[in-house]
Amino acid sequence: MSLTTEQLDFQKAIRDFCARECATREQREDLLDAGEEDQSASLYKQLAELGWLGVAIPEEYGGSGGTYIEQTILFEELWRGLAPVKAFGPSTTVAGCYKRFGSEAQKHDALGAIASGEIMAISISEPGAGSDVAAISTTATKVSGGYVINGQKTWCSYAHRATRILLVARTSRDERPHTGLTIFEIPADANGVATQRISTLGGREVNDVYFTDCFVPDENVVGEIGRGFPQIMAGLDGERLIGAAVGLGLGQRALDDTIAYVKERTQFGKSIGSFQVLRHRIADLATELECARLLTYEVAARLQRGPDPVTTRMTSMAKIKTSEVAKRIALEGMQMMGGYGYSTEYEMESHVRHSLVLPIYAGTNEIQREIISGSLGLR
Repeated sequence: MSLTTEQLDFQKAIRDFCARECATREQREDLLDAGEEDQSASLYKQLAELGWLGVAIPEEYGGSGGTYIEQTILFEELWRGLAPVKAFGPSTTVAGCYKRFGSEAQKHDALGAIASGEIMAISISEPGAGSDVAAISTTATKVSGGYVINGQKTWCSYAHRATRILLVARTSRDERPHTGLTIFEIPADANGVATQRISTLGGREVNDVYFTDCFVPDENVVGEIGRGFPQIMAGLDGERLIGAAVGLGLGQRALDDTIAYVKERTQFGKSIGSFQVLRHRIADLATELECARLLTYEVAARLQRGPDPVTTRMTSMAKIKTSEVAKRIALEGMQMMGGYGYSTEYEMESHVRHSLVLPIYAGTNEIQREIISGSLGLR
């Protein structure tokens, strides 16, 4: 699809911002807070002041009132520019949940806070419940005035920086495993909440989160009690679109860096980019990336009109396509750069590390294929 003049201007503004503020490794290192690999408080504050963190939040709740398309542009360009603001992903997912199911008071409070720069996290996965959300065992026991929560969550992105955590816990149990789940807003500094960062190949952005006799009042329920599962499912299209946009940005940056290298690197008296074997590989990668981009922006436009089964299928397709293309570009870029692609002197090794998780997070690509095949009547 074609972007409007305003959307193209927005895209250029983000690209110029990244080129000015975080283009070099030295700039990014200077921006990072102590102990962080990819989150800068000062840069995040600038994005909030520009109104970009609330790009898809309605104006009445403190946002800019944009669409899924503007949101996709922002994610793609921030990740292409390697902006150290990765907490924007989970915060945007949290915003989507509040928009759909929060009370008016919760929307005004939480959405305005996200647009102003607060980081929030969403906690669904557990050691024994990943793709199988119905297997969640963290409990929320009703007591006078609220609930007491006990259990362990894992793979919770940016819980260590969040002010609030949207938690999915079990409020009841019967023979139907998908019933009895409820979403709660938990202050990250509440008594009984402890986070522990997990070291991964891509950094330390995910956490284990432990809840021990953590009390939350009744008003912290988000949506309907016992309806957490369909509420989670309703937000997955949006989360997958974010994942697809991230894949586009990372894939484009890996391709940009590959092209820049093969133009400059000389062997046998000429640039290696002049060799047909590399030219054609890069042409294929650029073609695959553009196909992924067209699919992703079509999904963004369809989601703006409202969810439907075909859009859900296409969202899963976009998530698969962008994540696998980004991984392929990064791996082939490393190969084309030879030893330099493996060296930390260049960014390519980082692109590889970060691209490897794309087919896993926001719903594994195996699960996406189950969704797609099921929507085609194959069960």
